Amino acid sequence: MAAAPAFDAARALALAARTFEIEARGLLALAARLAPGADGGADAQGAQRAAGGEREPFARAVAALLGCRGRVVVMGIGKSGHIGRKVAATLASTGTPAFFVHPAEALHGDLGMVQPADLVLALSNSGESDELIALLPALRRVGVTLVALTGARASTLAQHADIVLSSAVDEEACPLNLAPTASTTAQLALGDALAVALLDARGFKEEDFARSHPGGALGRKLLMHVADLMRRGDAVPRVAPMAPFGELLREMTGKGLGFTAVVDEAGRPIGIFTDGDLRRLIERGAELRGLAAADVMHRGPRVVRAEALAVDAAAVMEEHRITSVLVVDEDARLVGALNSNDLMRAKVI
Repeated sequence: MAAAPAFDAARALALAARTFEIEARGLLALAARLAPGADGGADAQGAQRAAGGEREPFARAVAALLGCRGRVVVMGIGKSGHIGRKVAATLASTGTPAFFVHPAEALHGDLGMVQPADLVLALSNSGESDELIALLPALRRVGVTLVALTGARASTLAQHADIVLSSAVDEEACPLNLAPTASTTAQLALGDALAVALLDARGFKEEDFARSHPGGALGRKLLMHVADLMRRGDAVPRVAPMAPFGELLREMTGKGLGFTAVVDEAGRPIGIFTDGDLRRLIERGAELRGLAAADVMHRGPRVVRAEALAVDAAAVMEEHRITSVLVVDEDARLVGALNSNDLMRAKVI
């Protein structure tokens, strides 16, 4: 290998810009093949007919994936394999059961993971990857639907596939036109396009996405309920309306939530007293010893239901500029308490 030339920052920046331009052109050409413009004229009509050959296989592929009774098995070797792993992960997280199988491993036993009800999505820019081609007879015997995502329509893979999606690009971004760059970007974009079309066709919602991402921020927001986080039982500070001020103070300080609820005989909250209220009473020089809870409470405390989403409880706190809410059941009885620290620990806020 020849000695590396001196680093040229300007050349590096120029090559970066060229890479973006080439890959962007490849994606725009892909978009044009799938969704051409509606301008009139013979040239546009010819483009429309040519693009129709691209749109029909894409629609068929979406329909086949949507109707798959098993799982989508994604395969690819080399750079296409890396893209395939991401495509499988995106499909799985958006409502289409999918997993990746390495073609070399499939040749040595992992093909047993593929069942007749499955659909195989095979990625290969050349369509001639030895490991994939060697699998074709076995896949045909299994009886799966084979969708090829390739840059070569006349390739062996394309000829044996039930549906062919073209990821062809005019050139790679690599200055040598060798390293897969623009072609893998096109593969990735086509995989994303399939996933997006499928999630829309399935009626996939935010709640569905959250169920497959329980550890993510969206999962916490859409799956975490107040009942999952609230303080319960004796941990919830509460007193009767006629409780002496000293009892109210002991209940508030002993439970460590910075407030106490005031509840009626049925256990329904009718008021709340907070440490902020205590500070204001002291600042005014109020005589505290003769007061009862009903004398100092704020009536109509903010409440949420136990089955409410934790993010909704956070919204109530933010809207009313409070740090705690009381939690009630369907009969408006006090069953819990929630404060901003609970929400922060659960990373809801």
